[in-house]
Parts: sequence; structure tokens; C-alpha cells
Amino acid sequence: MKNPWTKKNPFLSIWLSAANTAAGRARAQTTAAIKREANKAAKTATREGVKQLTDFWVNALKPAPRARKPRKRR
Repeated sequence: MKNPWTKKNPFLSIWLSAANTAAGRARAQTTAAIKREANKAAKTATREGVKQLTDFWVNALKPAPRARKPRKRR
């Protein structure tokens, strides 16, 4: 006697294929979103680092402000 549990089921096969496709699309979209966020964070960090470095050297190379002499009272 044949075992009915080992018989192929085309409806189950179609359903599992569709579920696998949907899972693959969801995984791809999630991965893409994570990569976008990582790139955005890296760009922001780089931009801030360059700004801080530029500000540091611009201020370091400026001549020191001269102290004003107090006015003499007459």
C-alpha cells in the first residue's frame, strides 16, 4: 500500500513557492533599508569629522586677538 503522506501535492508546492518568494522580497527590502541607513550614518559622521577638523585648524592658525589697552582717563 502506498503512503499518502509521500504523495506530491501541487497546491502545497505552489503555496510554498509563493511564500518563499514573499520572504525573499521582504528580506531584500530589509537589507536594502539597512544599507541605506548605514551609508547615511557614515556620510553624516564623515561630514561632521571633516567640519570639526577644518574648524580646529582654521581656529588654530588664526592670529591671537590683541588685548586692548585701557583708555587713559583725562
